[in-house]
Amino acid sequence: MCVETQPEKAAPSARHLSSLREYLDVLRDLGELQEIAHEVDWNLEIGAVTRRCYETGAPAPLFGRVKGAEPGFRVLGAPAGLSARPGQRFARIAVSVGLPPGATALEIVEALSRAEDNPPIPPRVVEDAPCKRNVFTGDAVDLMRLPTPLIHDGDGGRYINTWGTIVARSPDGAWTNWSIARIMLRDRNTMVGIVSPQKHVGRVHAMWKAIGKPMPFALSLGQDPVVPFFAGMPLHDGISEGPVIGGYLGEPIEVVRCETVDLDVPASSEIVIEGHLTLDEMDAEGPMAEYPGYIVPSSRKLRPLYRVSAMTYRDDPILPIVAAGYPPEENHTCWGIGIAATVLAELRKTGWPVTACFVPFEAACHLLVVTVSRDWSRRTNAAEFARALGDYVFSLRGGIVVPRIFVVLDDVDPSNPAEVLWAMATRVHPGDGEIMFPTLSANPLNAFMKGNEKAAMFTTKAVLNGLPRDDWAADQVPVRADFATLYPEELKRKVLAGWTTLYGFPGDMCI
Repeated sequence: MCVETQPEKAAPSARHLSSLREYLDVLRDLGELQEIAHEVDWNLEIGAVTRRCYETGAPAPLFGRVKGAEPGFRVLGAPAGLSARPGQRFARIAVSVGLPPGATALEIVEALSRAEDNPPIPPRVVEDAPCKRNVFTGDAVDLMRLPTPLIHDGDGGRYINTWGTIVARSPDGAWTNWSIARIMLRDRNTMVGIVSPQKHVGRVHAMWKAIGKPMPFALSLGQDPVVPFFAGMPLHDGISEGPVIGGYLGEPIEVVRCETVDLDVPASSEIVIEGHLTLDEMDAEGPMAEYPGYIVPSSRKLRPLYRVSAMTYRDDPILPIVAAGYPPEENHTCWGIGIAATVLAELRKTGWPVTACFVPFEAACHLLVVTVSRDWSRRTNAAEFARALGDYVFSLRGGIVVPRIFVVLDDVDPSNPAEVLWAMATRVHPGDGEIMFPTLSANPLNAFMKGNEKAAMFTTKAVLNGLPRDDWAADQVPVRADFATLYPEELKRKVLAGWTTLYGFPGDMCI
């Protein structure tokens, strides 16, 4: 806990950053970008440096020279990693979604939870874009020209998509989905990747299979930094991300037509790959280190094949990558925040006395913390409340991912892992504090699942009930014993004001 808040570094005003390059300019000004001129190897070195950046809070690495790549081709690692700089731990996330760099994690969730409150604004089609400067179609396509890294030792191949947006449209044209899923290079014009039936790209693919046609797709790599946060957000089926982003920003995202498929991609894209996701062609994909924080050597499986018909890119293009694994990385900072935001929005719409939701980064998308106001007990008893909450949240798209929910009073900051661990250990009764929910839909990448559960995509889930017990009188409810709670306001102001001058403590003490 920090004893004294550090002043934030002066930063540019929050705004819609309309390209990856504009985003990098802001990161440069904030000290959140490390430009690396030294030549690096695509074979593990890029991944190792990026992984080290996550684990130290170092700036995002921009690799300017990649061994074997054409001059000018660049790779960006940790595009939405956390920062070790005082006052801007969440800066990369915040400025990506148009907030000031000093925004807190809960402020980011709060802003995104209200994204669908605004009327949607459809994307605006433009005639040309920088991603059309270099165009290759048909036999001229060669994906091996891109500086795609082998990210982890043990990965089954070089993953071209870890932070890009897959664009797919339903056959009737009513739904244009933007989503993120891992895709591995196969050769010069084919790729292979996970197409989960639980995810929207899998549902759109199923629609095309039902009419016996391959699914047109476009992969946008590097674009407006806000896009991945919505592409990774579990919106309802049939909701197109483009108009939701426009409503959130108050202005349309610009898109440009593809060359060989009837789709549009963000006009700011650094690299665009177009083609069709095949009906029944499969090839081996994986393993890859994933968001739970592990790599599973036996997880190589047959996955659907992407056939590529076009590749376009900007001059001196930038390929953004995620070195998935031990938290925090973008699966936790982007996907986890999106889960929390959508669950918070749904709970509020349906009248739950919820004050905040958060998916702690350290829990690797395996835990959702829900805080409730003190008047929750006017509605029902603690066990019934916790069970009803689990029934509802686990039915949501965001609830498919998280196997555990911790419900607790709002005297706990759900974004502070130390507070969450303390509250979980001291408020959840070992005998009756855990409520089980057997056989629920689950992401098979969850680390703890049994083999048969992974195959069926079902597992047992749980709600950890941290609410005060029903048989406690008011004076039996434990009161938090800390500086903020137990001392008069006037005394606290005196202590804080005189921390260095009266008492002689260093001003930067933090644990």
